[in-house]
Amino acid sequence: MQLSKTRRGRIGERLNEYFSTIGGLSLFTVEFFKTFLVPPYEFAEIKKHMDELGVKTLPIVSVTGFIIGLVLAMQSQPVLIRFGAESFLPGMVALTVVRELGPVLTAIIFAGRVSSGIGAELGSMRVTEQIDAMEVSAVNPFKYLVVTRVIACTLILPVLTVYVIFIAIMGGYIAITLSQSMNFNYYVNSLMLSIRFGDFVPGVAKTFVFGFIVGMVGAYKGYTAENGTEGVGKASTTSVVVSSLIILLFDMVLVKLTLWLWPT
Repeated sequence: MQLSKTRRGRIGERLNEYFSTIGGLSLFTVEFFKTFLVPPYEFAEIKKHMDELGVKTLPIVSVTGFIIGLVLAMQSQPVLIRFGAESFLPGMVALTVVRELGPVLTAIIFAGRVSSGIGAELGSMRVTEQIDAMEVSAVNPFKYLVVTRVIACTLILPVLTVYVIFIAIMGGYIAITLSQSMNFNYYVNSLMLSIRFGDFVPGVAKTFVFGFIVGMVGAYKGYTAENGTEGVGKASTTSVVVSSLIILLFDMVLVKLTLWLWPT
């Protein structure tokens, strides 16, 4: 009976934390939209964060993109050979990467690298009272610390996604070339015949939403951190988990929406 009460207490605590996070994040998002259009505009700070987030994330997304294309081509080739459809391999790799794997996996990697960093950075500033000091100095910390990072994430993730798609397609070509001799021009022509404008635009467009989610969740967890260094660690960890989960949930909705707007 005691164990059952303890378990029920933990479940209630988790549910309370879950709904508190959803409610707090919603209010935090409303505050963002109320603030980011109000001058002054911190363009220099946004540019600085875009440079930092893009350059520091480039190595890991490069490796990820190459492996995506390589493994996808290697795994798909035997299946297509079984059905006599080996000639469709370049187009299948390209469509899979462009429409779904490239945007989603890039967003997940970006969340693991960036959202945790934002959570830890802002969390440290919160527990060391640097944010309070900015408020006393008549500086709007929300605009300077949160809005700039969220906008930077929103703008840089689509750029990284296009880069990952290109790297993944090259990885697919290398995998196909290692198993069979395929002319590069034939590979490119197959891609051009398979990919339409309606395939590329939705896949890249939804990464603006994913980038916004990554920046917003990381900023929220860090900005509201408490309980000292323990709170900083918790903010860093939970920001990755929450942002990754929300990305996957939004992806389901956006896939249905894009299929409706741009039917195949």
